[in-house]
Amino acid sequence: MPLELSAAEPSREKVRSVTELTRDIKAVLESSIRVGWVRGEVSGLRSQSSGHFYFALKDAGAVISAVLFRGDAARQRVALREGQQVVVQGELSVYEARGNYQLIVRVVVEDGIGKLQREFEALKLKLAAEGLFSPERKRALPTLPYTIGFITSPTGAAVQDFIRILVRRGWRGRLVVLPAKVQGEGASVEVAAMIQLAASLGGFDLLVVGRGGGSLEDLWAFNEEVLVRAVAASPIPTVSAVGHEIDFTLCDFAADVRAETPSAAAELISSHFVAALRSLETSVKGLLGGIAVRLARDSQRLEHARSRLRLLSPSARVERGYMRLDDLSQRLHLVLERKLQDEGHQVRDLRGRLLLAADKDLQRRQQRFMRSATHFRALRPERRVEGASQHLLSLWKRLQAVSPGSVLQRGFAIVRDGSGSPVTTASQLGRCENASVQLSDGVVDVQVRR
Repeated sequence: MPLELSAAEPSREKVRSVTELTRDIKAVLESSIRVGWVRGEVSGLRSQSSGHFYFALKDAGAVISAVLFRGDAARQRVALREGQQVVVQGELSVYEARGNYQLIVRVVVEDGIGKLQREFEALKLKLAAEGLFSPERKRALPTLPYTIGFITSPTGAAVQDFIRILVRRGWRGRLVVLPAKVQGEGASVEVAAMIQLAASLGGFDLLVVGRGGGSLEDLWAFNEEVLVRAVAASPIPTVSAVGHEIDFTLCDFAADVRAETPSAAAELISSHFVAALRSLETSVKGLLGGIAVRLARDSQRLEHARSRLRLLSPSARVERGYMRLDDLSQRLHLVLERKLQDEGHQVRDLRGRLLLAADKDLQRRQQRFMRSATHFRALRPERRVEGASQHLLSLWKRLQAVSPGSVLQRGFAIVRDGSGSPVTTASQLGRCENASVQLSDGVVDVQVRR
């Protein structure tokens, strides 16, 4: 029977908010389920600056989020680590902000090494016994590899960091990215297939197998036997660059060289190139410097020989005679010119002394005349009349500045009521009363409305 949906508006009493529903779920889970002890493997461990630990407990069939708060963590004798098999005790809780349920851990007891870690150690012992990790099998990397194959995810950050460092260090060569999955099911098979493909194609001087960091599960593809054997059997020298400095995979032991990170692999590969480039630059500078010194020395010797040849030639002797004649002529000209200058200075000095004496006498006569004229003007009646006129003019200007007409010219107005009396406040006028407003150019009659 098909389900019929009613289009009627739900009643306000039956509608609950998301917060209310989540709180009801939280109350039911926390009150009705007693967790007790739980066994599982630690995965995705994160330690916060606050002292809290966030991780997941998992087994073959399920995963549950867990948190160990700072106060509980301080009381534990077991230090949590990735891949650790533990038995924990706590209670179930719901994180309302995300609607996720999680296990709040109160007690942690170590339950042996995790499954993945056991598999890692078992396979490591097996392959080491076969000699796959023997130092005698390791090959030296080519000093200046030209063609490098990088087997990784083409969309990951590792390949971008790898390329960025090669470019920054000025590496000259060809990089071929061989795409493959680096995480999840089938990743080890894809990477191993790319190693075999690179060997069949030929032309590669060096192979790099790597990816960025992650948890033990994320890097597990590089611990699988099919990939470890492919790395050990590669006819091309191989560098393993998986994870961070603290991450070790079985591919690191099987490869010819292990790099802590993909970035470290790029620096390792380009280091010999950078050193060779610097040595070449130094040699070129030394060669060019030696050539420049030799050319300068030979040019100096050639110029010296040319100078001696010019001094010994007849034309040089004639040129020196002309130069001697020109020098004597210039010296005679300078002597005559200096004599004329001295005579002119004496004439100008005498003339200046005469003019100075005449100027001083004229200035004394002018000063006496000016003193007499000043004294005479001070005694004239017109001088006193002029001073009184200026004083009266100043008083008139001050009076005009405060006169009503001047105030009206500046934009003010005088309001009078019906009797002609000035109005100073609004309360003096009644409604519908006639009034007049005096402006600068006339009077306007107005009626007060309110």
